[in-house]
Amino acid sequence: MCKTVKRGYFVNDKRDFSHDSILKLYKAGYDLLFLLNQGYHIKGAVTFVGNHYLLSERQRLALMRGISSNEKIEYRKSKQIKNNFENRTVNIDGFNTIITLEVALSNSLLLKCMDSTIRDLAALRGSYRMIDKTHTAIQYIGQMLENYHIKKAIFYLDAPVSNSGRLKTHILETLQQFHYEIEVNVINDVDRVLEKLDNVITSDAIILDKCNSWINLNSDIIEKNIKNCNYIDFENNTLFNDLIK
Repeated sequence: MCKTVKRGYFVNDKRDFSHDSILKLYKAGYDLLFLLNQGYHIKGAVTFVGNHYLLSERQRLALMRGISSNEKIEYRKSKQIKNNFENRTVNIDGFNTIITLEVALSNSLLLKCMDSTIRDLAALRGSYRMIDKTHTAIQYIGQMLENYHIKKAIFYLDAPVSNSGRLKTHILETLQQFHYEIEVNVINDVDRVLEKLDNVITSDAIILDKCNSWINLNSDIIEKNIKNCNYIDFENNTLFNDLIK
């Protein structure tokens, strides 16, 4: 793991997310938000808007992950736990959380999403290997959970994803120094498990819509530890103000 790897870096991002391209993306985001607030399904709406603005696949993915309807945002935020973490057992979407931090540490593209989560565009699709940023990402998770004074952290890793077993071992070894219980489960259907739980740590929109409660861990970690990240900011974009309740 000595080789320096930029997780989430795509050479065409300089073109797709240049200054002018981002301005076009924000205009497309405005149109998408309008459609979502009228009840349009996100996939069809992204296709319609993406075709209109001639967006690349990466730009469309940014819209898909960054823009949410007012109803979705309000519902997700109503379930977010922002304090009183003491003595809780937290349930962590392992790959989702670690990969986003690896992207942040690589200074690759991140999204500040309308629901206040931080999402990435890494798009690993079932293939994962640890990189030079992995250990630091896990350390940041461990320290922030220590700051929260939790009772126990349970990581869930997708069994079909490559190197899930190696990552499990590395998580256990890295976090043994902290003063809370650690458990790492390598299972199938991580999403279905997390959808039924409390105190879930993830940025996955489907899980956020279904779980009982969630914690925005990565936003806290990045704000505290990883400065000058490369963001597209959908959360604080004044262009959307007249469409937001």
